[in-house]
Amino acid sequence: MIIDKIEEFCLKILEKIGLKGLASWYRKHQEGMRYLVFGALSTIVNIAVYSIFSAILLKGLSNETLKVNISEIVAFIAAVLFAYITNKLYVFNSKTNGIKELAREIGSFLGCRIFTEIISILMMNAAVWLSINDILMKVISNIVVIILNFVFSKILIFKEKK
Repeated sequence: MIIDKIEEFCLKILEKIGLKGLASWYRKHQEGMRYLVFGALSTIVNIAVYSIFSAILLKGLSNETLKVNISEIVAFIAAVLFAYITNKLYVFNSKTNGIKELAREIGSFLGCRIFTEIISILMMNAAVWLSINDILMKVISNIVVIILNFVFSKILIFKEKK
């Protein structure tokens, strides 16, 4: 896979510049490190889509709460699509047998993401109510969400089959 080749290329660069220990540590904790990398990329997707909607597409909307909520929902959809694909294929290497198992996996993933999205929306609305910068709160809420999503993904969604 291309991701494996890119990852190995980057690890070889680390080794060549004298960071063999870091490359070795990464390989030992590959699943967690991949989750962080793709989690960071998912966060970038989330924040970029949120920012585009909030600052550009919905700029003229006078209701700040509505603007935040619409931007948050669109950003959530984009980030969840990106996260499911990357988590399934590159982080947890999940294999499903049949449509029923795939539907269970997607349903679990979506259910957990909706739960953590509700937490994010509450945090974003708190930012509006408390006059906290929404982009700052977006970053903070994403940190909380990434941690919760990893726990849910590892324990509930992409758990190894026995």
